[in-house]
Amino acid sequence: MRTVLSIAGSDCSGGAGIQADLKTMLANGVYGMSAITALTAQNTTGVFDVMEVTPHFLFEQIKACAEDIFPDAVKTGMISSPELIEVCAKCIKEFGLKNIVVDPVMVATSGSRLVSKEAVSALCDNLFPLADVITPNIPEAEVLCGQKILSERDMESAAAVILNKFGGAVLLKGGHSLNDANDFLLTEQGGSWIKGKRIDNPNTHGTGCTLSSAIAANLAKGCDIKTAVEKAKSYISQTLAAGLNLGKGSGPLNHGAGLRAGAHT
Repeated sequence: MRTVLSIAGSDCSGGAGIQADLKTMLANGVYGMSAITALTAQNTTGVFDVMEVTPHFLFEQIKACAEDIFPDAVKTGMISSPELIEVCAKCIKEFGLKNIVVDPVMVATSGSRLVSKEAVSALCDNLFPLADVITPNIPEAEVLCGQKILSERDMESAAAVILNKFGGAVLLKGGHSLNDANDFLLTEQGGSWIKGKRIDNPNTHGTGCTLSSAIAANLAKGCDIKTAVEKAKSYISQTLAAGLNLGKGSGPLNHGAGLRAGAHT
């Protein structure tokens, strides 16, 4: 079985972060591991408190995984301090980690900043250049490219700026505010639109975590980046279409929607 390590924050309500990552990895047929960057007190209505781990403890978690069950791919999510970002980058280089999928987790879809400017600088300087694929949403891409994104053509030019800065590949997520959930993938070989189904479901908590984890799972299984993204988009559509409705806010996805009910009983 192929293996994937998630380096991200914990969501006690189970819809995003490490919990969503591990569910996604299981549903996509890989063995998931985790290195937790922070504990969060959150649910479908918001985030109420955050407690970061120390840089030393993050290093020890990643080391423990890399030295025993070496990951075939790595997904990073919320890493909110420059010190933790530097540890993550150090581990990628020191342990020779590969197939790195970076979900920037810098700016919420609403536009509110999730990390400090210092952390954004650390991401740009240390982590993004090591990524095989970066998966920013539109507000994050605007920060990275320094321009507004108001159209699909803007998405294409923004992706080009980001690719030129950091290398690797860029999956710029569209979303319903701009189009019908169509994303633009740009690699050094060229660009392509990854079409997504428009699904009328307001419960989208953890979609970014889920998408990046599914991409990492498919890279671990040997897919090229375009195929990994296409399979991940198909999986996201499946989890949204299942119509799970939990919580008082924007609820979680049904990560196990594609698993045959009762198959293990």
